[in-house]
This record gives sequence, structure tokens and C-alpha cells, in this order.
Amino acid sequence: MSKLNRRSFLGGSLMAAAAAGAVPSFGIQVQADDTSANDTLSVAVVGVNGRGRNHIDGFNGKHGCRVTHICDADSNVGKDRAGRLGAKFVQDIRDIVADDSIDIVSIATPNHWHALAAIWAMQNGKDVYVEKPVSHNITEGRRMVQVARKYGKICQTGTQCRSHAAIQNAVKFLQEGGIGECVLARPICYKRRGSIGDPGNFDPPAGLDYDLWQGPASERPITRKRFHYDWHWQYHWGNGDMGNQAPHQIDIARWGLGIDSLSENVVSYGGRLGYKDAGDVANTQVALHTFEGGKKTIAIEVRGLASDNYRSCGWFGCVFHGSEGYIVVNSYTGGKAYSSDGQVIKTFSGGGDHFGNFVQATRARDHKILNADIEEGHLSAGLAHSATISYLLGTPTSAADIRDKVADFGSHDRETDQLDRYVDHLKKNGVDASEPVLALGPALKMDPKTETYAGNDAANAQLTREYRAPFTVPSEKDI
Repeated sequence: MSKLNRRSFLGGSLMAAAAAGAVPSFGIQVQADDTSANDTLSVAVVGVNGRGRNHIDGFNGKHGCRVTHICDADSNVGKDRAGRLGAKFVQDIRDIVADDSIDIVSIATPNHWHALAAIWAMQNGKDVYVEKPVSHNITEGRRMVQVARKYGKICQTGTQCRSHAAIQNAVKFLQEGGIGECVLARPICYKRRGSIGDPGNFDPPAGLDYDLWQGPASERPITRKRFHYDWHWQYHWGNGDMGNQAPHQIDIARWGLGIDSLSENVVSYGGRLGYKDAGDVANTQVALHTFEGGKKTIAIEVRGLASDNYRSCGWFGCVFHGSEGYIVVNSYTGGKAYSSDGQVIKTFSGGGDHFGNFVQATRARDHKILNADIEEGHLSAGLAHSATISYLLGTPTSAADIRDKVADFGSHDRETDQLDRYVDHLKKNGVDASEPVLALGPALKMDPKTETYAGNDAANAQLTREYRAPFTVPSEKDI
């Protein structure tokens, strides 16, 4: 394989990797610790201050893999992880993707880096495991799919529920008619989030290369007190819990309903309520997506204030409403099916090995083995992104006016108490939704084949972002 060199990066241009040559055939058996040195896959984990630590545990010494490189823009964090592991620390991802000794790049960076890191790695002949949301915007996700296919690379999305027996069996039961006809799924994310503090001007942590950390995003000062993690709550870097936690639940909903595209229509309402701080993402948001001419609906609920559960779902859940009952998935490894009168008719349990599934596909050179191929990740992240596009184009609206505009949206009228529950939830947190505190976005119509909005330039402008050279996500013609 030809490799990108550092000079080409610094010049801001990408050299296309050569067409795939001969690749050793390893078969599909996943080995644990007895794989020979010649068959050991070298793994670089990029971003190790949070979820990246799970990536280290998922690969190192398992499935015939060794974590040989640690990469992080924060040298103090990266050197600490590398030292504990006995791995090599590399601060700049451009040096990681140009290293011929690395087979796999596993990405757990902040969201705004996911797509470019994965694209650079695949163009350099590496297979990729990338966390959700796989992209910061819709165009990035589609570009990742195109790159994976062009270069024949294996790219797994970090929605690990796809590999868990409980969720697999719940989806199988649903699709076999276990609760009758099902046209409505409700992803639930009631995850308490507090204020991140007043906005200000803050310095980056010692040891952090802020230019590298910003990467593809346009340059901005640091306005939050806690640098790490709290980027989730600023749209410039993160996607709020609609893009952080909800993609897990959205993915299950889409999987269960058999949805393999972005939605034809979406409308969203919400706000950042209960406090004022340095964050700008919605901490309270509802999004309604319709598919197949309005026959199927995914109704997403995100709550960041204190909340009661919905049908035993709190921080994590997905409820499928069927004509003869309902299914509740309320953990990564568990769920139950109920009859229409609330009696348990089936219980689902069991986990799985998402990293192992990825390595199996990598050794077999077959992306169809993946439980969460990059296209699945793109579609589930894309539904979160399109919900946010509607919300960001919204205007302050009272709950009564919202009710009039969304009551008959697709199959959502099968259960119409959603807004009532939201109003009650906000009231318990001291927010009066009879006032125009919620922003109601426009109902956006999308062509799922082109993944663009019909006749809405403002929405289409949100499909991508302005990139900062040399950290530029390539156009389709440049991949």
C-alpha cells in the first residue's frame, strides 16, 4: 500500500492510497492470546482520555491484537496511558496513519475528529474502529462510507449493542411479529446533566497541542472551564446527548423497524433549559422522524434535567410500540417484551464482543461480517444530526403551538402523550413551557437517496461545515 507522508499533510493535500494489493488471508476464526507474532495485528488507539481506555482493554492481548501505539493531542494523558501499557506515544495522528507497522486505528477522539481520522487511516491502508457518532455532520458520515468502500477497508462503528445477544434477540422477536405490527419506536435518553459553568476565557491544559486538538474545526477560543469532556455540550465540537448517547438508542430503533436510510421527514423541538452556562447544545429535545411515506416513526426523547423513567427506561432505552404489545430495551444487555396489558411475555439478556466481531471481519477482509458497518453508523448518527438541524433552525414556541404542529406527524399519533410528558417534566424542573421557551424547528423534507433537503438552503448548509486546512475532510471527488 502506498502511504500518505507527513509533508503531504502539512501541504494540506491528500495523496490517494494505491489500489489494494494482496492481503494475507487469515480466515474468520478469532484468536485470543495464542496467535503467532506474525499474525498479530498492531493497533493504535487515538484519543485515550475517556472511551479510548475501553478500546485499549478491548484490543490489547485479545483476538490476536496488541495495542502498540497511543495517540492523543494531550501529551500528558497520552504518555501516561502509553507508559502504563508499554506502548509508543505519538501526539500527531498524521504520524500514526503514515506508520506502515500499524494495522488498525481505533478512534475515540472528540466528535469533530472522528470522520477525518477515520478517512486518513483508511486512505493509508488501515482498518478502523470508530466511536459514535461516527461523524460531526451528515456529509462526513457518507464520505466515510465511500472511503471504506473505495479502499476496501473494514470500518466498525462503536454501537456495541449490535453485538449483544439481548438486543439481537429482542430485534429478532420484534421482526418475527412478537408484538404484532410495529411502526413506532421511541429511543429514550434521560441522562441528568448539570451546568458546565459560566463562559469565560480559559487556557488549554498543560501538554495539550490545541492546534492539533481543534483539527478540522475552525479556530475558536476555549470558553468552558473543564476542557476535556465538556466539549460535548458545545456544538462546534460535540453534538449534545442527541449525538453523544442517543445514537445507541437510535441505532436500535432503526434496526428494529428495518430502516436503512435517513428519514424522509423530521421535526424537532427543545432547548437548553434549567440553567445558563457555557454550553449551547439542547439538553431537552424531542425529534420525530418518519419513513416509508409516513408509515413508520422514530420519536427520540432526550432529557438532561432530572426525570422520571419512561416504561423503566432512564439514561438508556428504546421502546417499540406494537399492535399486540411492546418491547422495552433498557440496558445494553437486557430487555423485556410485554403484552398489551403489561404482562411480561419474554425476557432478553446477554452481552457480546464488538471488538472481536471487528477483528473477525478484519481478518476475513469482509465488511459484511461486521455487526455495525460504517454505513449503519452513518445512518444512526445522521438521524441525530438531522434532528439537530431542524432544532437549530427553530424559533421559540409555546407548548400549545407545538402541539398543533406535530400532533399528526406520521404514525406518532398512535401515542400522543409525548408533549404532555415533556411539559410535566419541565414543570417539575421549574420551567414553564406554556411560555415560548422551546425552539420548534421546521418540518424538513429529505431525499434519502441524495441525503439533501428539498428546497431548504439553510438546512442544506448544515449538512457540512467549514474546515480548517490542512485538516480538511475531502470532497467525494477527492477521496
